[in-house]
Amino acid sequence: MAAKSKTASPVPVLQVTDLEVHFGLAHVLQGISLTLERGVLGLIGRNGMGKTTLCQTILGLKPATSGSVKFMGREVLGLPANEISNLGIAYVPQGRRTWPSLTVDEHLRLVAQKRPPKGGWTVARVYDTFPRLAERRRNGGTQLSGGEQQMLAIGRALLLNPRLLVMDEPTEGLAPVIVDQVEELLKKLAAEGSMAVLLVEQNLGVATATAERVAIVVNGRIARELPAAELAADRALQERLLGVHSHAADEAAPASAPAQIETPSEEVSAPAQVLRVVRRASETSTEAGPGFSAARAPTRWSHGNPLADRAAALGPSAPAAEPQEAPPPPLPSPGQMAGRNVYVAGTYDTKARELLYIKGLLDRLGVKTVSVDLSTSRKPSPADVSPQEVARHHPKGIAGVFSDDRGAAVSAMAQAFERFVAARRDIAGMISAGGSGGTSLATPGMRRLAVGVPKIMVSTVASGDVGRYVGPADIMMMYSVVDVQGLNRISEQVLANAAHAMAGMVANKPKVSAYAKPALGMTMFGVTTQCVQELQRLLSPRYDCLVFHATGTGGQSMEKLVDSGLLAGVVDVTTTEVCDLLMGGVFPCTEDRFGAIARTQVPYVGSCGALDMVNFGPLDTVPAKYRGRNLYVHNPQVTLMRTTAEENARIGQWIAEKLNTCGGPVRFLLPEGGVSLIDVPGKPFHDPAADKALFDALARHLKQTADRKLLRLPHAINHPAFAKALADTYLQLVPAPAGAAARA
Repeated sequence: MAAKSKTASPVPVLQVTDLEVHFGLAHVLQGISLTLERGVLGLIGRNGMGKTTLCQTILGLKPATSGSVKFMGREVLGLPANEISNLGIAYVPQGRRTWPSLTVDEHLRLVAQKRPPKGGWTVARVYDTFPRLAERRRNGGTQLSGGEQQMLAIGRALLLNPRLLVMDEPTEGLAPVIVDQVEELLKKLAAEGSMAVLLVEQNLGVATATAERVAIVVNGRIARELPAAELAADRALQERLLGVHSHAADEAAPASAPAQIETPSEEVSAPAQVLRVVRRASETSTEAGPGFSAARAPTRWSHGNPLADRAAALGPSAPAAEPQEAPPPPLPSPGQMAGRNVYVAGTYDTKARELLYIKGLLDRLGVKTVSVDLSTSRKPSPADVSPQEVARHHPKGIAGVFSDDRGAAVSAMAQAFERFVAARRDIAGMISAGGSGGTSLATPGMRRLAVGVPKIMVSTVASGDVGRYVGPADIMMMYSVVDVQGLNRISEQVLANAAHAMAGMVANKPKVSAYAKPALGMTMFGVTTQCVQELQRLLSPRYDCLVFHATGTGGQSMEKLVDSGLLAGVVDVTTTEVCDLLMGGVFPCTEDRFGAIARTQVPYVGSCGALDMVNFGPLDTVPAKYRGRNLYVHNPQVTLMRTTAEENARIGQWIAEKLNTCGGPVRFLLPEGGVSLIDVPGKPFHDPAADKALFDALARHLKQTADRKLLRLPHAINHPAFAKALADTYLQLVPAPAGAAARA
């Protein structure tokens, strides 16, 4: 519990009264009132309740419809954001928002005051508070881990020495050790008393440990304000107001009872009654309705675009004499998706009937949806999120998307959609339908989602080579059979199957056992199989070993899981994809190989597996410039080419420079006895001089530190001793998972 200040301000630091905010027809904040006199006030609630909108309205970043926001007794509602900041309000936004072109030190010195108040925050004090930032002061914003970016965002705000600090989910996505550090900082700020804090926080433990009082936001209103200790001690109250419940409660509940979301009716007056006409699934589709689009995606309590809802529910015509049909019972657990939505994305200028048909089916099943229009025709949109809203996320803004060049516009919209998806926090799944153009628009956004988030693309091109659409992601490609053009007996069945598949996936997400072993990624090729099999044997008692075939897409898939937070670490035995990238083989990685390791700083142990070869197809497909080289027919469909000393030197330098960007623990082991099954004495690719060029280049260009080391071993890569060295090295980097010893 935060300590109370001994002296209270003569006026409240922050006073919000009857604040109303609308986004188009969506009523986001509905008469919110709260007072922060001192210390820390926690603001908690489910996703989509309006907490971030409240923060942004206080800061002048969102316009209000009516109401009052007073800071130290002065009305600030309507003032420009820079003036509000200058008055003494600082903001730590959700998502950190660090500048990729600035180093840590440049971030801090840009906002540091020349004459901070006595005892105030200086750059030196920020570095003392966050020693990790001092170590990383010369790194750019995108070279930091999520925790380091959050430290930087907090330090940047503190350097303004504000009287009020507004923090929007500062512990979101952070490791427990960083969460503890942020919690301790909040307690210190409260104890010092010079700064009040409005804390938006999903982590109930952090909110109740640091705040004196908490306000619970439900459907854009303050449902209840109470002492933090009271909420922390009352499990039933948490469950009633926030939906927090234990697994034991789940197990005790009857299996047939669907999960429900309870709105605290005693704290919030009932909203106006809404009557919804429900028709048969075959009638839920429609042509595009009148040109209206909400300015922002709706929340779980506001559909945003009633025209789209009406079109989805009634269709182009509504026969009055048709008998009504009761809706089907809801799926077992859409209620658990509160604040989360399935995004129905596509080109609503040409595919509105098909997309709204999918949306209508999902709505009837109780799955919350958001329609997103990716069209570039500039026609009026019936979707919840307009093309202009998506286009704003392009690096050049709306002007960078809409042009007379259709091909360029489609490519730019796909890029904008990918960035739009990255900025969303409410996506439970994504579904789309279209031809080749619609598929190329929607799938980049799907690939941006984490592995495990359901993704379905109903497409006319789904029966061909879909590698360029799917990439390393878990996108479900469903062939449309007929063209996605209008509704008929075939298209309705295919689209309905897709909608029901999506509903089933979001409603029945599998639960991972609390005792599940952490996942560990490994890369393998045929010529490194013995090494990886032995490595699995050694590490499988402690880790769930996921092996990826190093065929270009395999490495990308592994790094996609790293980026998604689904791998605890990587033992990258087989880095052969780099050879194909640099020499033009058929199994290349991308330029972003090792990028996920650098971004996430997961523990990494790597090696030179199969760096002696470049992969081609059948022998007659080998490029003419390589015909005189040492070629080995692995099978009728695969021909291998031995890399030269010059090529190996280039490969070694490329890998070393990539590893130099990795700030986490890195070990790279060199198998001096040979890098593949056929790079040993008596085998066709045995070439000690070429291997030496590889090893020397790695040693010359890798910047070794306490966290980044190169280790030489006299064994060939498939020798059991080398596999044991890989396993031992990884285990030295990472403590054994809890309970691993008991299971080993």
